[in-house]
Amino acid sequence: MGSMFRSEEVSLAQLFLPTAAAYTCVSQLGELGLVEFRDLNASVSAFQRRFVVDVRRCEELEKTFTFLQEEVRRAGLALPPPEGGLPAPPPRDLLRIQEESDRLAQELRDVRGNEQALRAQLHKLQLHAAVLGQGQGPALAATHTDGSSERTPLLQPPKGPHQDLRVNFVAGAVEPHKAAALERLLWRACRGFLIASFRETEQQLEDPVTGEPATWMTFLISYWGEQIGQKIRKITDCFHCHVFPPANPPGACPAPPHCPFWPQVLGETERFLNQVLGRVQRLLPPWQVQIRKMKAVYLALNQCSVSATYKCLIAEAWCATRDLPAVQQALHDSSSEAGVSAVVHRIPCRDMPPTLIRTTRFTASFQAIVDAYGVGRYQEVNPAPYTIITFPFLFAVMFGDVGHGLLMFLFALAMVLAEDRPAIKTAKNEIWQTFFGGRYLLLLMGLFSVYTGFIYNECFSRATVIFPSGWSVAAMANQSGWSDKFLANHPLLSLDPNITGVFLGPYPFGIDPIWSLAVNHLTFLNSFKMKMSVILGVTHMAFGVVLGVFNHIHFGQWHRLVLETLPELVFLLGLFGYLVFMVVYKWLRVSAAGASSAPSILIHFINMFLFSRSPTNRPLFPGQEVVQSALVVLALATVPVLLLGTPLFLRWNHHRRLRRAGQLQDEVKTGLLDSPDARGSDEEKAEHPGDQEEAKFVLSEVFMHQAIHTIEFCLGCISNTASYLRLWALSLAHAQLSEVLWAMVMRIGLGMGREMGVVALVLVPVFAAFAVLTVAILLVMEGLSAFLHALRLHWVEFQNKFYSGTGYKLNPFTFSMEDQ
Repeated sequence: MGSMFRSEEVSLAQLFLPTAAAYTCVSQLGELGLVEFRDLNASVSAFQRRFVVDVRRCEELEKTFTFLQEEVRRAGLALPPPEGGLPAPPPRDLLRIQEESDRLAQELRDVRGNEQALRAQLHKLQLHAAVLGQGQGPALAATHTDGSSERTPLLQPPKGPHQDLRVNFVAGAVEPHKAAALERLLWRACRGFLIASFRETEQQLEDPVTGEPATWMTFLISYWGEQIGQKIRKITDCFHCHVFPPANPPGACPAPPHCPFWPQVLGETERFLNQVLGRVQRLLPPWQVQIRKMKAVYLALNQCSVSATYKCLIAEAWCATRDLPAVQQALHDSSSEAGVSAVVHRIPCRDMPPTLIRTTRFTASFQAIVDAYGVGRYQEVNPAPYTIITFPFLFAVMFGDVGHGLLMFLFALAMVLAEDRPAIKTAKNEIWQTFFGGRYLLLLMGLFSVYTGFIYNECFSRATVIFPSGWSVAAMANQSGWSDKFLANHPLLSLDPNITGVFLGPYPFGIDPIWSLAVNHLTFLNSFKMKMSVILGVTHMAFGVVLGVFNHIHFGQWHRLVLETLPELVFLLGLFGYLVFMVVYKWLRVSAAGASSAPSILIHFINMFLFSRSPTNRPLFPGQEVVQSALVVLALATVPVLLLGTPLFLRWNHHRRLRRAGQLQDEVKTGLLDSPDARGSDEEKAEHPGDQEEAKFVLSEVFMHQAIHTIEFCLGCISNTASYLRLWALSLAHAQLSEVLWAMVMRIGLGMGREMGVVALVLVPVFAAFAVLTVAILLVMEGLSAFLHALRLHWVEFQNKFYSGTGYKLNPFTFSMEDQ
């Protein structure tokens, strides 16, 4: 079987890499992406490995790159995507990249620091100018006084007790949200022995740190007394105010400071900063890719062991068997300059190899559905090829509608046609990435929904007449003698298929559109979809059991074919396969003439387990009771076989191998007495490694595992069959939601007006609402619900019949992620 149906053969290879060419060899393997290295130094600390110094240098460079990248983003620029195909740089280039990146980082720090210092100085000068401008304004008004009258002079006469006091001033600026608190604290701390004036700046000033414009509050405080001045200075320091000592009293201040060279100095600084950032934009993307590759190479080399002569490195790696020649050729080309060629050879291993399943754009989403349940064991049957058909089909059974399926198909087709556009691939929206990753899955889901919609004959809940109907109302009216009085008294009319000419034959494809006009339309669809769900469910589960046969044959477990697969098929088909047989038999054998006296399948199925019969329910075929009783007995007889067969066989096989091992040991002991050059016990254990595994056999564990499997399968056949009825339930729910949406929106809109202009005016918002609700509810919500139910049917009902999902993926050493 191909790699899509079963994982590829994977081998454990041992690589001997010359020390001088080890870096080049591993770098070439990273470009190929074919091998997964095993850690041969698991017991060695990460800080004690051979290339830990090189890894640290790469990490230090990554920190420098992070600083440069943040500086570029801070300037509002973006890094261009790196050029594809950049190889890992040779080790000698690491010092050059480190020196250039450190030089760029230092230049950026210096230029950025100078720019911030210049902006901070300019901001301070602007605040100083605003403060001086306030001093040239109108006379200050006292915001707080000591309680004396306004006519009381502020200063005492020169010959009074305060003749030595002198009025001082403090001017500065504070942030607006701190102004009220500053003013209040000054008043309380200084007990009103001051006059303060606060005013907003006329123009917004650019913040030197954030670069955003902000309004500041300037203040001018007049006070007297040295102690009051100390308090004011301490308070303004606590509020981080910019304080500017005025040179002269208010009203006599000089003109605000102004320097015409500030804009030029800042412009030159910004131009030089942009030049440095341009060099960073040009050099940083390739450096990042190269250093990531170099770090990955050194991390891989840290997993290798050193030979006894220190002349080569020894590595072990998992690799697909068919890729070994390509690996050998790549290593030979990489190590040719060193004078000694690298060597690759397969070695035996008892560990379970990793699972490798190659996928394409089309199969990747289906394989992801299977892997989300669990990665398959090595060489286990892969459910993904069958999921390509069964998953969209089961989804479509629940989502069957021509219109809805066509919309989904067109949406997926647009993504498929535009999949190679760079803008589509590099989109960062997670929801879009989810849809884009499953575009081929959505394509098939929409296509199958169109198919089942034609079977259900539903397009936005409306039936379509593709072929002539198989029912004739005219024949019924002509032969039944319907009069006007009869029609007036009977609003509901029934068609009798037993009357000649009424039923002309089955509809060519799907359900006859005349059923959409019938009042028993829902009852008819209930019966049809319920039986269809049971048939699909039993077929799906039986197919899963049959796929387990290929696992048993591949792994050489022939006893499981007889002791597990055969009893499981007998149990499943003997009970629920017989139910499917009765449904199909009744469809084929019961005609319209005998529909009124047709037997009930449900009552027959219940009587099958009760070993009884119902006198009012006639049998489907002669000897039905005997067949049903035999099937139940046969199904119950398979339970002990399924429960005890495998444990007893494994126990017998274990004792048989132990007897063989004992006989072999007796022969070896006899040879030891007769032969002087006998081998030691260690060599005997190496020659017969299977004895140690056989000694680990524990019957209780095997029996417990088999008991759990038996109970799970027998009860699961019942619960899983009932679980497939979700196909019936969700299909009816989707159809009824479509019907309700049409009746509540479009039908009301179509009935609002009779004139052409009124209809055109009304239908625009009505159709817009119908389209939005259709996409939001029926496509998104109902589609997600049907997707989750189809996912459950595959994981629980289908895959657990043959798929263990206990393996692990082959994670090759590759540079593909670093290139992206």
